[in-house]
Amino acid sequence: MERSEQGLLRTDPVPEEGEDAAATLGATETLSEEEQDELRRELAKVEEEIQTLSQVLAAKEKHLAEIKRKLGINSLQELKQNIAKGWQDVTATSAYKKTSETLSQAGQRASAAFSSVGSVITKKLEDVKNSPTFKSFEEKVENLKSKVGGTKPAGGDFGEVLNSTASASATATDPPSEPTQESP
Repeated sequence: MERSEQGLLRTDPVPEEGEDAAATLGATETLSEEEQDELRRELAKVEEEIQTLSQVLAAKEKHLAEIKRKLGINSLQELKQNIAKGWQDVTATSAYKKTSETLSQAGQRASAAFSSVGSVITKKLEDVKNSPTFKSFEEKVENLKSKVGGTKPAGGDFGEVLNSTASASATATDPPSEPTQESP
Protein backbone atom coordinates (compact mmCIF):
# COMPACT_ATOMS: atom_id res chain seq x y z
CA MET A 1 0.00 0.00 0.00
CA GLU A 2 1.19 3.46 -0.76
CA ARG A 3 1.46 6.05 1.98
CA SER A 4 -1.54 8.05 0.66
CA GLU A 5 -3.74 4.93 0.64
CA GLN A 6 -3.00 4.02 4.27
CA GLY A 7 -5.13 6.81 5.79
CA LEU A 8 -6.03 5.77 9.32
CA LEU A 9 -3.71 2.79 9.17
CA ARG A 10 -0.56 4.86 9.53
CA THR A 11 2.19 3.06 11.31
CA ASP A 12 4.37 6.13 11.88
CA PRO A 13 5.18 6.58 15.55
CA VAL A 14 3.28 9.36 17.30
CA PRO A 15 5.44 11.58 19.50
CA GLU A 16 4.80 11.16 23.21
CA GLU A 17 4.34 14.12 25.54
CA GLY A 18 7.66 15.89 26.02
CA GLU A 19 9.30 13.99 23.17
CA ASP A 20 11.16 16.11 20.69
CA ALA A 21 9.19 16.13 17.44
CA ALA A 22 12.36 16.59 15.42
CA ALA A 23 13.81 13.38 16.86
CA THR A 24 10.91 11.30 15.51
CA LEU A 25 11.27 12.37 11.91
CA GLY A 26 12.41 9.68 9.54
CA ALA A 27 15.79 9.77 7.86
CA THR A 28 14.15 10.76 4.56
CA GLU A 29 12.68 13.89 6.11
CA THR A 30 15.67 15.88 7.26
CA LEU A 31 15.09 19.36 8.55
CA SER A 32 17.45 22.24 8.31
CA GLU A 33 18.85 23.69 11.52
CA GLU A 34 16.59 26.72 11.08
CA GLU A 35 13.45 24.57 10.74
CA GLN A 36 14.40 22.56 13.82
CA ASP A 37 14.89 25.75 15.83
CA GLU A 38 11.50 27.03 14.68
CA LEU A 39 9.82 23.76 15.69
CA ARG A 40 11.52 23.81 19.10
CA ARG A 41 10.27 27.37 19.72
CA GLU A 42 6.75 26.38 18.67
CA LEU A 43 6.92 23.31 20.91
CA ALA A 44 7.99 25.40 23.89
CA LYS A 45 5.21 27.90 23.19
CA VAL A 46 2.53 25.16 22.99
CA GLU A 47 3.80 23.53 26.18
CA GLU A 48 3.68 26.90 27.93
CA GLU A 49 0.10 27.48 26.72
CA ILE A 50 -0.92 24.04 27.98
CA GLN A 51 0.62 24.82 31.37
CA THR A 52 -1.20 28.16 31.53
CA LEU A 53 -4.52 26.60 30.55
CA SER A 54 -4.08 23.91 33.22
CA GLN A 55 -3.50 26.58 35.86
CA VAL A 56 -6.53 28.59 34.67
CA LEU A 57 -8.68 25.45 34.72
CA ALA A 58 -7.54 24.61 38.26
CA ALA A 59 -8.35 28.15 39.41
CA LYS A 60 -11.81 27.97 37.77
CA GLU A 61 -12.54 24.62 39.41
CA LYS A 62 -11.50 26.04 42.80
CA HIS A 63 -13.76 29.07 42.24
CA LEU A 64 -16.64 26.76 41.23
CA ALA A 65 -16.23 24.70 44.42
CA GLU A 66 -16.24 27.89 46.53
CA ILE A 67 -19.46 29.15 44.87
CA LYS A 68 -21.15 25.77 45.39
CA ARG A 69 -20.07 25.76 49.04
CA LYS A 70 -21.54 29.25 49.56
CA LEU A 71 -24.81 28.19 47.90
CA GLY A 72 -24.97 25.04 50.01
CA ILE A 73 -24.83 22.74 47.03
CA ASN A 74 -23.30 19.39 47.90
CA SER A 75 -22.55 16.28 45.88
CA LEU A 76 -25.84 14.61 46.73
CA GLN A 77 -27.84 17.63 45.59
CA GLU A 78 -25.81 17.79 42.39
CA LEU A 79 -26.51 14.11 41.78
CA LYS A 80 -30.24 14.67 42.33
CA GLN A 81 -30.21 17.62 39.94
CA ASN A 82 -28.31 15.63 37.32
CA ILE A 83 -30.73 12.73 37.60
CA ALA A 84 -33.74 15.06 37.38
CA LYS A 85 -32.24 16.79 34.35
CA GLY A 86 -31.44 13.43 32.74
CA TRP A 87 -34.98 12.18 33.34
CA GLN A 88 -36.37 15.40 31.90
CA ASP A 89 -34.19 14.93 28.82
CA VAL A 90 -35.37 11.33 28.45
CA THR A 91 -39.04 12.24 28.76
CA ALA A 92 -38.61 14.91 26.11
CA THR A 93 -37.46 12.39 23.48
CA SER A 94 -39.87 11.25 20.81
CA ALA A 95 -39.08 7.59 21.58
CA TYR A 96 -40.20 8.04 25.18
CA LYS A 97 -43.36 9.85 24.12
CA LYS A 98 -44.25 7.13 21.62
CA THR A 99 -43.55 4.38 24.15
CA SER A 100 -45.58 6.16 26.83
CA GLU A 101 -48.48 6.64 24.44
CA THR A 102 -48.36 3.00 23.35
CA LEU A 103 -48.29 1.75 26.95
CA SER A 104 -51.18 4.05 27.85
CA GLN A 105 -53.25 2.68 24.99
CA ALA A 106 -52.34 -0.88 25.96
CA GLY A 107 -53.42 -0.16 29.55
CA GLN A 108 -56.75 1.25 28.37
CA ARG A 109 -57.33 -1.79 26.18
CA ALA A 110 -56.41 -4.18 28.99
CA SER A 111 -58.76 -2.33 31.36
CA ALA A 112 -61.58 -2.56 28.81
CA ALA A 113 -60.85 -6.27 28.30
CA PHE A 114 -60.93 -6.98 32.06
CA SER A 115 -64.15 -5.03 32.39
CA SER A 116 -65.65 -7.02 29.54
CA VAL A 117 -64.51 -10.32 31.07
CA GLY A 118 -66.03 -9.27 34.41
CA SER A 119 -69.32 -8.46 32.74
CA VAL A 120 -69.37 -11.80 30.92
CA ILE A 121 -68.66 -13.70 34.16
CA THR A 122 -71.38 -11.79 36.01
CA LYS A 123 -73.88 -12.57 33.24
CA LYS A 124 -72.91 -16.26 33.23
CA LEU A 125 -73.30 -16.48 37.00
CA GLU A 126 -76.74 -14.84 36.73
CA ASP A 127 -77.66 -17.33 33.99
CA VAL A 128 -76.55 -20.22 36.22
CA LYS A 129 -78.53 -18.84 39.17
CA ASN A 130 -81.64 -18.56 37.00
CA SER A 131 -81.21 -21.99 35.40
CA PRO A 132 -83.72 -24.78 36.18
CA THR A 133 -80.92 -26.99 37.55
CA PHE A 134 -79.82 -24.37 40.07
CA LYS A 135 -83.46 -23.65 41.04
CA SER A 136 -84.01 -27.36 41.61
CA PHE A 137 -80.84 -27.60 43.71
CA GLU A 138 -81.88 -24.53 45.69
CA GLU A 139 -85.32 -26.05 46.36
CA LYS A 140 -83.77 -29.32 47.52
CA VAL A 141 -81.46 -27.48 49.87
CA GLU A 142 -84.36 -25.48 51.28
CA ASN A 143 -86.41 -28.67 51.73
CA LEU A 144 -83.51 -30.33 53.50
CA LYS A 145 -83.09 -27.28 55.66
CA SER A 146 -86.71 -27.22 56.68
CA LYS A 147 -86.60 -30.94 57.51
CA VAL A 148 -83.37 -30.73 59.50
CA GLY A 149 -83.46 -27.25 60.96
CA GLY A 150 -87.12 -26.84 61.71
CA THR A 151 -89.59 -24.39 60.36
CA LYS A 152 -88.25 -21.05 59.29
CA PRO A 153 -89.60 -18.82 56.62
CA ALA A 154 -88.40 -19.96 53.20
CA GLY A 155 -86.54 -17.78 50.75
CA GLY A 156 -83.48 -16.78 52.78
CA ASP A 157 -80.15 -15.93 51.27
CA PHE A 158 -78.57 -18.92 49.55
CA GLY A 159 -75.42 -18.52 51.65
CA GLU A 160 -77.53 -18.56 54.83
CA VAL A 161 -79.30 -21.69 53.61
CA LEU A 162 -76.02 -23.47 52.93
CA ASN A 163 -74.56 -22.44 56.29
CA SER A 164 -77.60 -23.51 58.24
CA THR A 165 -77.77 -26.81 56.33
CA ALA A 166 -74.12 -27.48 57.03
CA SER A 167 -74.57 -26.78 60.75
CA ALA A 168 -77.75 -28.84 60.86
CA SER A 169 -76.11 -31.80 59.19
CA ALA A 170 -73.16 -31.51 61.58
CA THR A 171 -75.49 -31.71 64.60
CA ALA A 172 -77.40 -34.57 63.02
CA THR A 173 -74.21 -36.65 62.88
CA ASP A 174 -73.52 -36.15 66.61
CA PRO A 175 -74.26 -39.28 68.66
CA PRO A 176 -77.72 -39.19 70.17
CA SER A 177 -77.81 -38.29 73.80
CA GLU A 178 -79.20 -40.68 76.42
CA PRO A 179 -82.89 -40.09 76.93
CA THR A 180 -83.63 -38.75 80.33
CA GLN A 181 -86.26 -40.44 82.37
CA GLU A 182 -88.80 -38.37 84.08
CA SER A 183 -89.76 -39.31 87.57
CA PRO A 184 -93.43 -39.88 88.26
